[in-house]
Amino acid sequence: MSEKKLLEEMNEVKLAIELIELGARLQVLESEVALNRGRLVRLYKEVRGESPPKGLLPFSTDWFMTWLPNVHSSLFYSIYRQLREDQGIDRMPAFTKAYRLYNEHVESTGGEQVLGLTRAWTLLRFFESNMFQLSKCKCCELEFVNHAHTPDENYQCGICNPPSRAGKPGPEKKKARKSKQESVI
Repeated sequence: MSEKKLLEEMNEVKLAIELIELGARLQVLESEVALNRGRLVRLYKEVRGESPPKGLLPFSTDWFMTWLPNVHSSLFYSIYRQLREDQGIDRMPAFTKAYRLYNEHVESTGGEQVLGLTRAWTLLRFFESNMFQLSKCKCCELEFVNHAHTPDENYQCGICNPPSRAGKPGPEKKKARKSKQESVI
């Protein structure tokens, strides 16, 4: 085996390990890493200590348009784009670095991680397939994820114009709060 081929294989294994540690599903690994499925499954088991989850990847663009996922997706994609365009980092290294930076930001602000790695990867693929565009908010002038070919001259983001239920607790949080109040009494 030539030294170059050995180095390429080592880089592929390194990328696969990084993606697995970040929460990649097997389908993501198969698309992005040039290792066979059997090897990826063994690697997944070794890194995570369990078999990879089964099931289909999410494919709906609608999830990214809902209020909180849109804010998080827009943040992640802005970081990714900055790394690619301004720093000239290649696609997958920029993706993993952007995802790590997104996670660090969410953790440092005490927020909830809304965008998992698989969703972030799906978002990237939607942009690459021209299913999404960035639209500039007319109020804050920041760019947000939007469906491609959507007229956006009067676009308002979910931060400047939040939906009426934004930030309000859902039924499960109300139950938890009520049971907490009852336990105090």
